[in-house]
Amino acid sequence: MDKDLETYQVQLSQVETTLEADPDNDGLVTLRNELKELIELTQAAIVAEQASSSKAESSRKAAVGAASSKTWSAGDDCLAKYSGDGQWYAARIASVGGSVDNRVYSVVFKGYNSTELVNSSQMKAIPANYTAPMAMSNKRKLTKEEEEEREKKKKKNEKKLEVKATKAKEQTAKQATWQKFAKKSEKKGVHIAGVAGTSIFKTPENPLGRVGVTGSGKGMTEVAARGKHKFDPTAEANP
Repeated sequence: MDKDLETYQVQLSQVETTLEADPDNDGLVTLRNELKELIELTQAAIVAEQASSSKAESSRKAAVGAASSKTWSAGDDCLAKYSGDGQWYAARIASVGGSVDNRVYSVVFKGYNSTELVNSSQMKAIPANYTAPMAMSNKRKLTKEEEEEREKKKKKNEKKLEVKATKAKEQTAKQATWQKFAKKSEKKGVHIAGVAGTSIFKTPENPLGRVGVTGSGKGMTEVAARGKHKFDPTAEANP
């Protein structure tokens, strides 16, 4: 804006010089009046802008002074500046240290559980209607150590998944090989028990029936009837 004022003043000077040689030139007279008006408006705007800037600076200093003079205690909630990115995050004061003239606060950033030491100029009160922006609540840039730890866990999980996938692949291959072998055996007339969903042992429904092994070529095992065991005192003991 100062540059515009300077331009208008130069133009006004040129017009007035020309009017000295041609004072009856109505066009130049109108232009001179317009330039004077522009200069006055520009000067007024500059004064207003300077006053606004001065007021804003005073408010900022007052806010900083209030924050610096505030007495913080352990357990208080606040906004603290994170050194990693210079942004303000919601935090809670864990402990207070330092001297009376130079307090040092240990704060824990909410949602991250990371601790950092800050001074009073790096802290401010949370407004009553404060709502944490997404970038502050969920998108904080991770530190180098946090990035390395996350990458380490990621590679570990990927390794576990790779091992599981390999084992599953091997198991599937074994099952496929066995099924192929079983089918070939059936075509050759060799029955493999258990392939068709039947057990190698077969028990008849009759509770007095005989138990046999399917596919063995032998009949069912005979069930011998047994009488009651009686003691015979005249029987000789087996040697």
